Amino acid sequence: MLVEITELLGRQVYTPEGRLLGEVENVVVDVEGAKVDGLYVDETNPLLVDESKPVNVPYRWVTAVNDVVLLKFFPKRVSLKRAPAKAPLRHEAPAELPAR
Repeated sequence: MLVEITELLGRQVYTPEGRLLGEVENVVVDVEGAKVDGLYVDETNPLLVDESKPVNVPYRWVTAVNDVVLLKFFPKRVSLKRAPAKAPLRHEAPAELPAR
């Protein structure tokens, strides 16, 4: 599958179930390996990605590129990973937030 990188920009990306993920905003390139590493989708479907956060779709998940990009795999839902809040130790003062 040979496609010029610039041709990928703006193409709609669909999951295997036919759901629109979003549009290709940028292409991630492995310069040393001389290959496309991923497709950066900036404004994603909120039904698929929490808070419509941007995602980098690995290019190995792409099954076809034509008028649209069709994926052979995409998780049912992409959730944000949040680190549990760390309680300050007794001898530590809480961090101050910067003034606005």
